[in-house]
Amino acid sequence: MTGYDPDSVKCVVWDLDGTLWDDIAVETPTDELPVPRPEMLAAIDALAARGVLSSIASRSAPTVLDRLAAGRPELRERFLAPQVSWQDKSESLRRIARDLGIAVEALVLVDDSPYERAEVEALLPGVRTLAPEDVPALLAAFEGREVTPESRERVRRYRTEVTRRAEGERFSGSREEFLRWCDMRLTIGAATPGEIPRALELAARTHRLNSSGLTPDRLRELAASEGHALYTARMADRFGSYGVIGAALVDRTDPAAWSVPLLALSCRVAGRGAAAAFLFRLMRRARAAGAGTFRVTLRPTDANLEMRILLRQAGLRRADGTPGSTPDAAVLVRSLSGDSVLPEPPPYLHVTEQDHREDAEA
Repeated sequence: MTGYDPDSVKCVVWDLDGTLWDDIAVETPTDELPVPRPEMLAAIDALAARGVLSSIASRSAPTVLDRLAAGRPELRERFLAPQVSWQDKSESLRRIARDLGIAVEALVLVDDSPYERAEVEALLPGVRTLAPEDVPALLAAFEGREVTPESRERVRRYRTEVTRRAEGERFSGSREEFLRWCDMRLTIGAATPGEIPRALELAARTHRLNSSGLTPDRLRELAASEGHALYTARMADRFGSYGVIGAALVDRTDPAAWSVPLLALSCRVAGRGAAAAFLFRLMRRARAAGAGTFRVTLRPTDANLEMRILLRQAGLRRADGTPGSTPDAAVLVRSLSGDSVLPEPPPYLHVTEQDHREDAEA
């Protein structure tokens, strides 16, 4: 794991036979499964405590997963979106990423088979693969890193997401009607000191809904500098709290033009209107504070197409020569003049804004 950024790891996918346990499950003489290796269970739990999910990709009979659920429920519940079938490991990883709503590059595969690791590396070159003996090095890569409350709750929240998705599949109405039934609530305000570590985590770990890829160190430095403010967004619905799902750094050194060097949101809220609502309310705050222009720094990547579409839908357009533009990053601009109509959040999302001293001083 030397030189590997643990911020890019959202889920570790475990093989079963020869990795999680020693024997081959389909060859056991009874329905009782092999005994898991204690060091692997300890690793799974240690990763979960740091907000890293675990899943399964095993080329075996699908009945093995049923046996796991029936005979070892305490073990089965450690794994989200497991795949046990005879399909290629690369296809299993694609399905896991899709079911979890994360990029396939955010997965790490632990597998004792050099063949299986090579197959994944060939077809999914963005996925890191490890042999079981590499697991201690994987854990060491996370040592000394700050663990936020959202990290500690991440596994539970992904389990809640499974319930949320199942309810959505059973719901008889439209997608918008389901989202309205979920009673989604977004609260936006200046970041509290306790929320800053989560904002730094969002800057480092989000990719689909990240405007600029600003590093956590640079974000911390700018947030502490004069004329800058860090805003966060919390979200909840009838299933529970999502926690802090969004962060935006606002540069207000020029009162006439609010600039946003970073807008980042968790991929868990993709497709639910939270990113749009957060952006639109920031634009309204800017106009209420007297700004006539709103700017967002955009560094296009292969992953953040969704963010680029959102910014365009919000009326932001590239302005060459604008301060802050670089060869790899553009500054998108839109007018906030009094006669311009600013977009509204989706009608199914209830948005509230908290009053903060920082706004009064803007």
